[in-house]
Amino acid sequence: MSQSLADVLLHIVFSTKNRAFFLQADELRSKTHAYLGGILRNLDCSPVQIGGVADHVHILLGFSRSLTISDLIRNLKVGSTTMIKETGLLDFAWQAGYGVFSVSESTKDSVISYIANQELHHKKLTFQDELRALLKKHRVAFDERYLWD
Repeated sequence: MSQSLADVLLHIVFSTKNRAFFLQADELRSKTHAYLGGILRNLDCSPVQIGGVADHVHILLGFSRSLTISDLIRNLKVGSTTMIKETGLLDFAWQAGYGVFSVSESTKDSVISYIANQELHHKKLTFQDELRALLKKHRVAFDERYLWD
């Protein structure tokens, strides 16, 4: 008998278009996070922690062996956009880009805590500063001119 096994954790970050505060209402933010979790489960991914503030989301997940990252992101954005627009926010949109970072089992708990404490974290730091710091921490090269679509 043959098995294909994997344990791949990803930390995904993406913003609302122009970092607009579409997710300011706690009820909509909670509903969006829950909906993103449902999309993940339907894609055979395991939601570990989902959080964020009014202008962006963070998602820690166990990644399916049968997806590409771009398909995962597309499904998350398209599905959640449809749900959010159905609440009456007809001009809602996510930014075109995203950040994806690998997470080791040894740092999983600290990433869970980081995502769970987004409200507190963003009393001191903007999304732009946070994303720059994540990119630098993970040694991802970026061009500032194209980072903020």
